[in-house]
Amino acid sequence: MSDDAPKRTSLYDAHVALGARMVPFAGYDMPVQYPSGILAEHGWTRENAGLFDVSHMGQCLVKASSFEAAAKAMEQLVPADVLSLSPRQQRYSQLLGHDGGTLDDLMITRQAEEGTLYVVVNAGRKEHDYGWIAEHLPPDVSLTRLDDHSLIALQGPKAEEVLAKLAPAVKEIPFMHSANVSLAGIGAQVSRSGYTGEDGFEISVASADAPKLWDRLLTDPLVKPVGLGARDSLRLEGGLCLYGHELDETISPVEADLLWSIQKRRRIEGGFIGAARIQRELTEGTARKRVGIKPEGRAPARDGTVVTDLSGREIGKITSGGFGPTAGGPIAMGYVETASSTPGTKVNLIVRGNALPGDIVKLPFIPNRFKR
Repeated sequence: MSDDAPKRTSLYDAHVALGARMVPFAGYDMPVQYPSGILAEHGWTRENAGLFDVSHMGQCLVKASSFEAAAKAMEQLVPADVLSLSPRQQRYSQLLGHDGGTLDDLMITRQAEEGTLYVVVNAGRKEHDYGWIAEHLPPDVSLTRLDDHSLIALQGPKAEEVLAKLAPAVKEIPFMHSANVSLAGIGAQVSRSGYTGEDGFEISVASADAPKLWDRLLTDPLVKPVGLGARDSLRLEGGLCLYGHELDETISPVEADLLWSIQKRRRIEGGFIGAARIQRELTEGTARKRVGIKPEGRAPARDGTVVTDLSGREIGKITSGGFGPTAGGPIAMGYVETASSTPGTKVNLIVRGNALPGDIVKLPFIPNRFKR
């Protein structure tokens, strides 16, 4: 393949064998759907267990001589409270630029191994992120890429039942924690987390072992493969941000309604890149806010759609929009002026030159069913 050709995950051949429609995504050839189709895959994940290849994501380790050293180094880069993590606990956060905009969102796990943090970043940003993190770490803290590892997600209300057949210990993993287990003789790091709004797991495994584990999980009648199309509709119904849509280098976590991911100590103390803007917005508020939007009727409003108030004045734009299979109609997320962000506010959505009515609604569209 040429240097600019899409990369392939360790599961590429498995997707092709299953009849997946492959598309370029974040520099990789990825399955957008399988023969059953996006609607069926979406519904299966909501009711059973959907299996996702997310190996395009970036996995790395941040290492120091002690947990405190690694955590303090990471706290220079993210607004989350890393120091308070217990062993095997995971926390969602963001890399911020010097102006407080979001460079990426990511997951951080305190490993059982002393002085080690496991970090997962977005596929389209991983080269940037690895460089940014390494550049801002002190000399005695290092970043190690895990390019030889793959990531598989098993999501849905039957995910625990499926995975527990291979490793009963997964039943005891709390939400946003991880454990090292053996799955059908394959060593894996399993975290109880995901991107669908359902209970589920993300499984980090050596790439050489990923196809065997993938095939083994698909032997369970409760499991079916799910592509990027349903992954997007599931996360949209769950009110979950997608980098490049709800988050980018101009948007702060406060504007994105992610204040819950910035723990109290960090809000007060600051001490991270971009803290000045975050603390200012905490005091003064923001001019815009991420909201849910429910178009009336059946026509979806896609990302980039202008949102106006009832007088026709532009007040924002949609960042993600489409059909919500479980919600039973079109749904969207976007940013509007804070004064117009109250649920129940009536708005118009400019679709192909027509003003279609809609409502500001509370997120998520479908209640999250994480096992807390």
